[in-house]
Amino acid sequence: MSLAHDTFSGFSINRVYALVLRYTYLLRSSWPRLLELVYWPAVQMLTWGFIQVYIANTSGKAAFAAGTLIGAMLLWDVLFRSQLGFSISFLEEIWARNMANLLMSPMRPLEFVAALIIMSLIRLAIGLGPVSIMAILFFGFNYFAMGLGAVLFFINLVLTGWAVGLAVSGIVLRHGLGAESLAWTVMFIMLPLACVYYPVSVLPDFLQPLAWCLPPTYVFEGLRALLIDHTLRSDLMIMAFMINVILLIGGTTIFMVLLQKARAAGSLLQMGE
Repeated sequence: MSLAHDTFSGFSINRVYALVLRYTYLLRSSWPRLLELVYWPAVQMLTWGFIQVYIANTSGKAAFAAGTLIGAMLLWDVLFRSQLGFSISFLEEIWARNMANLLMSPMRPLEFVAALIIMSLIRLAIGLGPVSIMAILFFGFNYFAMGLGAVLFFINLVLTGWAVGLAVSGIVLRHGLGAESLAWTVMFIMLPLACVYYPVSVLPDFLQPLAWCLPPTYVFEGLRALLIDHTLRSDLMIMAFMINVILLIGGTTIFMVLLQKARAAGSLLQMGE
């Protein structure tokens, strides 16, 4: 049976729903898990928000008064949490020694990925919903007031997070829990080059082409253009989306190839805490 046929044939919404229900019950049954989803975004938002207020009051710079630091922090958390939400749900199966059982069941790999994507969105909503409200109450910054821009920023960052999550999950499948730390660290490799808190022009000339290869760079440049110049840069959003399509194809390919290698090597039965 071909890999493509094994992956895409017989897709079952019920199996996806069952997996999502399993992860939802797991999340709901543990208040520390729920608290963690809100805790770090809230701490970061308050920290960067007060820094922004201080700089705006002391220097009077319009760029900071426009809310660029709070907006950048919220969007960075969308990127980071979309990847982490995907990866953590995947790792739950590794920690529970359940991966081999799942892959021996009628479940298709694509159904597994679909469930991880849905859980990523659920975790993201739980974490960023309260923090977005806090940003309004404490600093008067309303992310949702950006309208279409807010939607385009969110979509592009979530797609990047899923692409990275797919690649990381594939690496963990093949190499075991020795690669588990990538789920928390890999996104921070992107942080300096994504130009989250500063424009691309700040980077050295030799790093700027590399920065423009990353979809988040276009998103954060678009955020600054919207908040400071009040211009929605559709060209930046289109470029980010095109690169994201390439990354998603690459991430899916890495996941599927490494899954097959893990099956062939028999490493799935040895995974767990």
